[in-house]
Amino acid sequence: MDLNSVYTELIMEHNKNSRNKHSLEGADLSEHGHNPSCGDDITLELKFDEDIISDAAFTGSGCAISQASTSIMIDLIKGKSIEEALELVETFIAMIKKDIKDPQELRKLKDAMALKNISNMPARVKCAVLSWYTLKEALNERN
Repeated sequence: MDLNSVYTELIMEHNKNSRNKHSLEGADLSEHGHNPSCGDDITLELKFDEDIISDAAFTGSGCAISQASTSIMIDLIKGKSIEEALELVETFIAMIKKDIKDPQELRKLKDAMALKNISNMPARVKCAVLSWYTLKEALNERN
């Protein structure tokens, strides 16, 4: 697989200029995620208004895939309910596992669809899903 097809412009933009990479003052919830196989390390911070994710941000370090995936995920979950965000997590993970056959189902992932081809690179899958599993853990704690 050609790496250029994976490192799309969108992924590189989110990696280099992530407006979501910063500490979130007054966060209601913080969850740490770490991928020991490659060293990706993030801390996801969330603010809530009832069961709506009103704001989110992350800090940490890692490869372009993990950093971009986290930033794209944050753009997608802001303003969503916990239930909606958990549904997006399941859809994203199913996309990476190639479990989704209906392309219409992927539309709700918006920019996260840029990571679809990661499924063809097994060594990079953990990088792409790190933040999504971290979000799932955080939201399950909140429930």
